[in-house]
Amino acid sequence: MVELRKRKTPPPAPVRPAKKKAAPKAEKSAAGKAKAAVVETAEAAKDAVVGAVSEATAATPAGSPQVGDTIDLEGFGGEIETHDGSKITLAKLVEESKEGVVLFTYPKASTPGCSTQVCLFRDSYEPLTATGLSIYGLSNDTPKANTTFKTKKELPYMLLCDPSRSLISAIGFEKAAKKTTRGVFVVDKAGKVLAAEPGGPAATLEVVKKLVGEDKSGDVPSAESVKEKEDVEIANTASEVADTAAEVDDKA
Repeated sequence: MVELRKRKTPPPAPVRPAKKKAAPKAEKSAAGKAKAAVVETAEAAKDAVVGAVSEATAATPAGSPQVGDTIDLEGFGGEIETHDGSKITLAKLVEESKEGVVLFTYPKASTPGCSTQVCLFRDSYEPLTATGLSIYGLSNDTPKANTTFKTKKELPYMLLCDPSRSLISAIGFEKAAKKTTRGVFVVDKAGKVLAAEPGGPAATLEVVKKLVGEDKSGDVPSAESVKEKEDVEIANTASEVADTAAEVDDKA
């Protein structure tokens, strides 16, 4: 008689531990976001300084009106718009002024360097206009962008919009890639050019202060004091963000 042997039951296969799902890369911790904000603030401040230096060393293009030249205001620079959308020309602005017009140009509304510049002219507005000069900011921004800029910074003067850069080009402040060079252009009632100079935010203010004269600009805040105020505000913002990041890290 043949003896049948029972087969041994094979041991169960080992259970492998489930793999942990990696956290989605798109999600960032609150601390990470806060730290990124600090870096962004620092980079914006750096860009403003670099921009000011490059603008200060720029030169007015050949063929543009130079100091001492007399320009024919009629038709000069074409038609532009005010921040509220009204059509205007340089000739009309000069006609409405008492002694002449100051046009300070800036590359882009609501950016760090441009904010410093418009605030310098805002804080110096009364003494700078005491001799009859009318002050305007000029850029290739849209009326909507400049209206927001004017409201946010509480500017007492009008902002001019030149999307086609017709006036910006005529006074010599258009640069490559359809952008605007920061600078200042001053013309009197007769069309005589009193200033045509590129430069940083503080430098553009200094040009007008010299034209007005020290006796009339004694109450004008110094560019250094306004710049220091801006630097303190940036530093305070960065410090607050860093503190928030530290608090989040401690709780994590």
